[in-house]
Formats: sequence, structure tokens, C-alpha cells
Amino acid sequence: MSRKVHRSEVCADCSAPDPGWASINRGVLVCDECCSVHRSLGRHISIVKHLRHSPWPPTLLQMVHTLASNGANSIWEHSLLDPAQVQSGRRKANPQDKVHPTKSEFIRAKYQMLAFVHKLPCRDDDGVTAKDLSKQLHSSVRTGNLETCLRLLSLGAQANFFHPEKGTTALHVAAKAGQILQGELLAVYGADPGAPDVNGRTPIDYARQAGQHELADRLVECQYELTDRLAFYLCGRKPDHKNGHYIIPQMADRSRPKGVPQSLDLSELAKAAKKKLQALSNRLFEELAMDVYDEVDRRENDAVWLTTQNHSTLVTERSAVPFLPVNPEYSATRNQGRQKLARFNAREFATLIIDILSEAKRRQQGKSLISPTDNLEYSLRNRSDIDDQHDYDSVASDEDTDQEPLRNSNSARNNRAREYLEVKKALATSDAKVQQLMKVNNTLSEELRRLQREIQKLQTENSHIRQQTGTPHPVPVSSERQEPSLNAASRRDRQAFSMYEPGSALKPFNQPVDDLGNRLQPFHSGIRKGVSASSVPFPPSSSLLNCSQEGGRNMTNKTDRHGSGTDSDYDNTQTESILSTDGRRLMDTGRDEDFHHEMNEPEHEVEPSLPSTEDVILKTEQVTKNIQELLRAAQEFKHDSFVPCSEKIHSAVTEMASLFPKKPALETVRGSLRLLNASAYRLQSECRKTIPPEPGAPVDYQLLTQQVIQCAYDIAKAAKQLVTITTREKKQ
Repeated sequence: MSRKVHRSEVCADCSAPDPGWASINRGVLVCDECCSVHRSLGRHISIVKHLRHSPWPPTLLQMVHTLASNGANSIWEHSLLDPAQVQSGRRKANPQDKVHPTKSEFIRAKYQMLAFVHKLPCRDDDGVTAKDLSKQLHSSVRTGNLETCLRLLSLGAQANFFHPEKGTTALHVAAKAGQILQGELLAVYGADPGAPDVNGRTPIDYARQAGQHELADRLVECQYELTDRLAFYLCGRKPDHKNGHYIIPQMADRSRPKGVPQSLDLSELAKAAKKKLQALSNRLFEELAMDVYDEVDRRENDAVWLTTQNHSTLVTERSAVPFLPVNPEYSATRNQGRQKLARFNAREFATLIIDILSEAKRRQQGKSLISPTDNLEYSLRNRSDIDDQHDYDSVASDEDTDQEPLRNSNSARNNRAREYLEVKKALATSDAKVQQLMKVNNTLSEELRRLQREIQKLQTENSHIRQQTGTPHPVPVSSERQEPSLNAASRRDRQAFSMYEPGSALKPFNQPVDDLGNRLQPFHSGIRKGVSASSVPFPPSSSLLNCSQEGGRNMTNKTDRHGSGTDSDYDNTQTESILSTDGRRLMDTGRDEDFHHEMNEPEHEVEPSLPSTEDVILKTEQVTKNIQELLRAAQEFKHDSFVPCSEKIHSAVTEMASLFPKKPALETVRGSLRLLNASAYRLQSECRKTIPPEPGAPVDYQLLTQQVIQCAYDIAKAAKQLVTITTREKKQ
């Protein structure tokens, strides 16, 4: 079944009229160009289907249409509805935009990174949050409000969550209430139609007991979705599930004599492949079946794609999906095997599907059927819910007639179960890290905008200082040291102006930063002004920050005690907190080579003299100019410009540090110089990481860019402290 699209409907991603495709799990309609990007993301991100040329179960199509017409797209574009986002430059794609990179980057941010979805407040225990959301979903499915349930699922609610007090899953509740569209939505997100409740009854049983026979039949179809889809791909028919759950098509072979069984006509290679298939463990067989299912979906969509495209225009390579996209949740070996399925010709692929259908039927019927829920689809859908047992019982065999082989099989199954648990634990840890990184990503744009506001504030303060002191003109910026035109007396009386002040050759860095913020990892929203390097919430694996939790608490206490007692926007005690506990090691290793010999010299008399305020301001503005150049490179994703920019910043920092005596009398000056040099050295080290040690080695540019920005922020903070201290001392 298919439907005609109403002319009033538009593409959810670019607003083009007359969309021809639907993203089932997102509940939106998309045009051909945006669909090509959806397909390249993979089924784990977006499950697409053509509205007119693909077969649809009627209730599934109704579910998609209901979500699209009731504003499901606002779930995925929640933050874009905020007028503040529009003013800051963030917008959705237009029909006239190019597919690459404009539309593709927007769609990836929208569905893959979930950059515009409404985020819940961060909590210490994410499991509690997911559990609460799943309980809300459990209660919401008894109503017909699909968009509410989709919103809960987008926030992390689990479709297969077993309510401990109710003793049921959400699909049990939807089946009992007769909510067939809710059942479709839950099945799309992985709900198991064969999951038993506390009394062993399935959602199918609930639907039949409630007289919802259409819903019960549909749940049976969802339960056997994998094998039904494979059979339909070969012969265009599905089993009715009343007289049997499997249809095994046969290959037509005219060269085989009549009366000779087809199995006798198989080549030796095909026989060996079938034996290998039968020898696969249950876990590997499930993975292979799911991968073949995804390949069937790709080939069917390819056929529809070629049928619907305008052949008068050239179909570019970027619009085609030649093989299954990489799923980061799978291993590299499995992803390579999935992509190799595209090499199978039609006959080879059909033979593989027939073997899988036959083997699935044999494995199911060879088991002792404890309940009607023990079938292939149940094990495929329920893999992540059963941790302490294997998805299948031991494979039935004609030779397994005594107890000794059975014990051996059980022992092997237990070993595989332990291996599976270890792999699952590792995957859970990896997923937790990914979730943590995504949370950090969700708020970095806010922190960048806060920095922009801070710059504007400093510019305003600088203007007031200029008006009060009557400065006739701004100090020009130059890469070389210039001779000041004022005498020594006027230097001491002059007020310091901000390092962010707009001079004749310096423009404020007011470029849009939201696109950068969507891809970088942010600070937590609770971080105060003047954040130090040691307080940035890097992931636990970061090599830059290894401070102990106790040291972190000490640093926080110091900052809180002294935060209100400083004259500048930055707290000098934060420099001390950086050097406290384990942070001393970071500062020691972060010193620049040019200043290393100074730290090893014996103690001698301190030098109380400080450079003139004008000289310090000149060098500070040069550092600021180079930092802004680095931030622009980060905003434009020009990672190859990081190293040259860091060299310029290091040179400017070295010139600025050379203005001060080797042994300043003030401890605050010494601390600021240490922070300045260490941050410049650390910035160089981070920027060099953009060049992989080996060709083709992966580089985490998101984490790297965040750390580069933090280093630049620390350099700017240290320079600001030196300007403030010099100005204050000269006035005294």
C-alpha cells in the first residue's frame, strides 16, 4: 500500500514541496535530495521508504502520516524554533541550497548529532533519567498521542523497558488499550512483540484478549519482520502466519534434470558455504541475518531510487549508496562484511537468502518450544535485554541423541555467553562515553556565545576608560615592537585598556560560532568566568588533565574563597589552583623550552621593576590578534592552520614574557607568567596533534578543537592578568 502526498506537505529538512520519501523512525517526510543524505547515514540513523513506490503496511503508513501532520519535525528542530537561534545565524537548509555540504551538514547535525533536540538538565545518574523517561513512555502509550511518545523516545526512553511495578512493557499497555499506531512506533524502535509479562503473556496475547485481532495479527507480522522481508524480496509473497511462519523460495535451475533433488545439484562451493552457515554460532548467525536484512532494504531502495529519478540529469555518485553505510556500533570486521554483501550478484544473493531462511526455520524448529515467543525475530529484537543467557538454545542436530554432546554444547554456549557479556560491557562503556561527549557538545555553543558577550563587555569597558583618560587615538597593533610616543610620566598615569579593544588593525572576533559549537565539546553551563585549564570537564581519558578528585575539590574551594576579591575579570587565585596538587606537574611539563633554563638557575635577587603599561598592552593585543586568527580557523574547520597559528601565538607570548624580569618581585606576576608560558607550550602540543603520526590514523578533531580553544582562553586570561597587574602597580 502507498499513498499520494498532499500538495501542502513540504520536506522536513529543506521545505521543498511535494516530498516523496518518509523517514519512518523520525516521523517526517523528505524530498529526493534530502533522502539521499538520509540513506547515506544508514538505517541506524534514518529508515527511509518511498511514499508511492514502496510497499507499506497500512498502519505503519498511517503512523508516519500522523506524526508528520502533527509536527513531529519540531522534536528534531526544537532549538531552531527559538528566535535567539535565528538571530545568532543558525537556520535550517533551503530548497535552493546545495546538497553538499549545506543540506548534508544540516541533516547530520539534526539526526545524527541530535544538535537541535530539546535536552534534559544534566543529572549525575543517567540511568535514573532513562528509567524515568521509560516509565513515562509506559504510561503514555495507552493514549493516541504519538508525538509525545516519539519525543520521549528521542530523549532516551527504552521501547523494551520492563516496568518493575507493573510487570509489563509499553507494548503490553498499547496492545491492551488497542493503540495500533503506538504499537507500530514501539516496534520501529525495537519493542519485542513476543516479550512475556510477569505472568508469561505476550503483547499478542493481550491484544487477542482485548478483542484487537487486527492489532494481534500486525504484532505477529512485526515479530517475523526479518524472515517475511527476506521471503518477499525473493518471491513477492509473505506467509499468512496461520498455516506457517516461513516461506522458503526455491531457485529455478533449468539445467537440473527432473526428479533430481536440488540439493544434489549444488556446487561444492555452495555446499561448503551452507555447512559454514550451519556451523555459525547463534550470535553470528543473528548478526548475518540482520546484515542481509539491511542489504535487502538498500537494494530495494536503490531500485525505487533509480525508477523515480529524472534520467535527463546525471545522478551523481554522492546521491547513490553503493553499499551499506558504516555503523559505529559494529566492529570494523562486521562493517567490512556488511559492505561486501553489495558484491553479490542477484543469484548469489538469492542463494544466501534462501540458506538463511532455511537455517532460521531449522534452528527454531530444532529447539524445545517453551513458549510461542522463542523464535528468530524474538531473539533478534531482544538481544540487548538478555545478558545472562544466549539468544538461542543449542542448534539441533541429528547426532545429538545422547547427553555427552549436549553437555559439550552447553559448555560451549556458556563460554560464548561469557564472551558476549564481556563484549556487551565494553559496548556499554563505549556508549556511556559517547553520551558524555554528546552532552558536552550540546552546550559548547552557549559557552562560545558567552565568550563573545564577554568580549563585547570588555570593549565597552575599554571605551569608558578611553573617555575618562582622554586618549586621543588607539594604540596601533604591529608584529614588531614600536617605540611609544608618550613619556615615562604619562605611561605611569595612563589607564590600561582591554586586550580586546578594537584598534586600527584589530577587529573583534564576531563571526558566527554556532556551526562550530554544534561540533565541539562544550563546557558545563555552571562554569564561572575565568575558567582555568584544570576545571574544564574533559573526558576521563584526556591526557591533559589527570588531576585527582581531591585536588579538583581543593582547586574549587580556592576559587570560591577568593573569587570576589580581585580587581580584574579573572581571578589570580585560579592560577594558583592550576599549580596546586597534581596540577603542578602539568605546569612543570608545560613550560616553554626558552624559559626552561630560568627555572633551573639558582636563586638570586628579585627584580622589582615592571615594564611600561603601553608595552604590555601592545604585546597583549598582538597575542589577542593571533588567538582570534586561531579561533577563526577552528570555526571554519581549517585544522591544517592550527600549527602555524600556534607558532605565531608562541612567538607573541615569548616577546611578551621577555618584557618582564626573570625574577619578578610579585608572586601574581610570576604565576601569570607561568600560566602564559605553560598554556602557549600546551597549545603548540595540541595543535601538532592535527598531524597524525601515521598516514590514515584517526584524529578526534572535536576533542582536539575543544582543548585548543581552552588553551587559547588560558593564554588570553594570563595576558589580561599581566595587563591588570602592570596597570595597578604603575598607578601606585
